[in-house]
Amino acid sequence: MTGNGTESNFIQPHMEAVLGRPEAVVATVVTGYSLAVLVGSYLAGALSDLWGPRRVMALGFAVWVVFEVLFLLSLQLGSLPLVAVTYFLRGFGYPLFAFAMLVWINITTPVQRNGVAVGWFYVMFTGGLPTLGSLVAVGAIPAFGGGTSGETGAMVVSIALVVAGFAISWFGVRADNGRGRIAPAGESTSQVLLSGLRLTVTRPKIAMGFLVRLINTAPQYGMFLVLPAVIADDRGWGQARYLTMTTLVYATNILVNAVFGAVGDRWGWRNTVRWFGVFGSAVGLLLWWYVPQWVPAGSDWGYWLSVAAGCLFGCLLAGFVPMGAIMPALTPDHKGAAMAMYTTAAGGAAFLGSGVVSLVLTLGLGDVGVVWAFVLLYAAAFVMVGFLKVPQDERGHRQGTPVEAGAG
Repeated sequence: MTGNGTESNFIQPHMEAVLGRPEAVVATVVTGYSLAVLVGSYLAGALSDLWGPRRVMALGFAVWVVFEVLFLLSLQLGSLPLVAVTYFLRGFGYPLFAFAMLVWINITTPVQRNGVAVGWFYVMFTGGLPTLGSLVAVGAIPAFGGGTSGETGAMVVSIALVVAGFAISWFGVRADNGRGRIAPAGESTSQVLLSGLRLTVTRPKIAMGFLVRLINTAPQYGMFLVLPAVIADDRGWGQARYLTMTTLVYATNILVNAVFGAVGDRWGWRNTVRWFGVFGSAVGLLLWWYVPQWVPAGSDWGYWLSVAAGCLFGCLLAGFVPMGAIMPALTPDHKGAAMAMYTTAAGGAAFLGSGVVSLVLTLGLGDVGVVWAFVLLYAAAFVMVGFLKVPQDERGHRQGTPVEAGAG
């Protein structure tokens, strides 16, 4: 994820500069990539049910590396059609790898520790995208000469990081339950592949869980498009400081992902998502937007206060971690299908985030309109979470309760 996240905070302006195309054209290319991530995220869960997570992870790795190389070559040729096609196809890579791993974690971990396990997954996920990825960019861009050539060099480095990450997972993870089919033997290929969609249509709670997870990180991806120009240019802090801010914001998220997993296991998954994840993230997002506007542009103390506001958002965003445990708990007999919809929503957050930005800016409501649109989405999520009741909401089913301890 560090390799995948290296480009996250400069890819759109990089393509604008290299291709000489306006922002709206490049935004369409990025939206196409986000759509591929959405589809790839569904396939990660569905194909894991069919083939086993390990094979799906290998497929995701191969897709990412092949099309990243072709994408970089297309940029050097200055061909917009080739860039659009290769970037779109590369979008299938990381969700196939990452979310197949999440499925593997879910089928391996005891339910009482599921929240913590998902939390540790997101420690690694967010640790790479965008946190350590941004940090790699901070070092690699000047090392390769700065500007667009430095950004190209950073993306070459990202390939090496992806190869290293795959090697660790391929040779280091030895659990046998991820090597073969998860779905019941009697189900056909089409039934397995479509089971997540069928569940979403027939079970309203799965649909609501899907929407809550979709909304979860949509503002994160939307802010990747809005904040670079605001922080670096409008507020006068420059690209390097914006990348540093991003690193610190999501480093905070890393530090507390596992914490909120543990909080969910003890206090209740639904309570944790509703109050820390949804309500807390809405407040944190507003502060991350408004604090930079309230402080003097270019001031050191104003910058660090803005970083602190962003870190609050990053921290509370981790309150959504128990959603990865709630979704399979809503339908214990179809965990793979439920995780297919969860991973689809996780990948679709990038599509929703960029889509909200594009729509709101097209309507002429400006960047502040984008922020408030995301707050309204959080309000909708707050309502929906109230319906996502699972057995773990009852105190006797939580980790560390007397009932559980007695059952040990």
